[in-house]
Amino acid sequence: MGQPVVHFEVIGKDGAKLQGFYSDLFGWEIDANNPMNYGMVQRDGNTTDDGLGIGGGIGPAQEGSDGWVTFYVATDDVEGSLTKAESLGGSRVMGPMEVPEGPEIGLFNDPEGHLVGVVKMRDA
Repeated sequence: MGQPVVHFEVIGKDGAKLQGFYSDLFGWEIDANNPMNYGMVQRDGNTTDDGLGIGGGIGPAQEGSDGWVTFYVATDDVEGSLTKAESLGGSRVMGPMEVPEGPEIGLFNDPEGHLVGVVKMRDA
C-alpha cells in the first residue's frame, strides 16, 4: 500500500488575501489565529459525502520567497524520504524540520522541479 497525501499548502506573498480568496471560492473556514498567521483548513466539514478530502493550510511566505502550492505525503521517516528522493533524481529543499507543536516536515523538488512535502506526525 502506498503512502497517502495528508495535507495541502498554498503559500504566497499576501497570506491574508489568499485566505480570503480560497475561503470565498470554496467556502472553506480558515483559522489563522496563530503567531504565524498560517490559516488552517480542517478536513472535517470539507469532504465529499463519501468522506473524501484532506485538510491544508494557506499562509504568508517568508521574506524573499514568492511562495508555492504543494502537497504533503505521510512518512515514518522524513530524512529517509528526502534521501530517497535525492537518490531518485530529486533535490532537497528543506528539512527535516520540527514545526513547533506540530509535525516533522521536509520539502524536495521532484526531477522536473515540482515542490513536494513529506510529513511525520508527532506521536500523541
